[in-house]
Amino acid sequence: MDLDAAITGRRSIRKFTAAPVADKDLETLVDAARNAPSWANTQCVRYVVVRDPAVRKALVACMSERNPAKQAVEQAPVTVAFVAKLGLAGHKAGKPVDDKDWYMFDAGLAVQNFCLKAHAMGLGTVIVGFFDYRKAGELLGVPQGWELVAFTPVGVPEGGASAPARLGLNELVHAGRFRA
Repeated sequence: MDLDAAITGRRSIRKFTAAPVADKDLETLVDAARNAPSWANTQCVRYVVVRDPAVRKALVACMSERNPAKQAVEQAPVTVAFVAKLGLAGHKAGKPVDDKDWYMFDAGLAVQNFCLKAHAMGLGTVIVGFFDYRKAGELLGVPQGWELVAFTPVGVPEGGASAPARLGLNELVHAGRFRA
């Protein structure tokens, strides 16, 4: 699959078949994620692969009742959590360069690479960011100084997902100066 097809064709998948995801496929996905750019090449993101159904169910308990991805986390054969080391991205000589949480950018780039690669391989994902990150981090053994940023179930999609409407370029692009 070429890059344009992966970008425009990837969808949030919330229903999965029971088909397993091979270790080799997960390795390929994490390899794509680790090749995402990061602040000063700090590579602050780590990956927790969760296959145990009981742990995935416990992750669901950390999600909001309104989160539409709850079923996907339970149903998919594996969920991958993205954990960032604090104090690396956006820091120079051990001090923050500004007030942005740069590790969130780095983790977001890693998640996007992961999800695009999964789509190109015929696998589905949905990015989960609406959850109690402290409770979920404790469940996954995330130590102090690290933060669970997001997780995504991974599996073979059950059926397709339709494309949501996208804003036109004329609504998004501003020439020279932002206008509301």
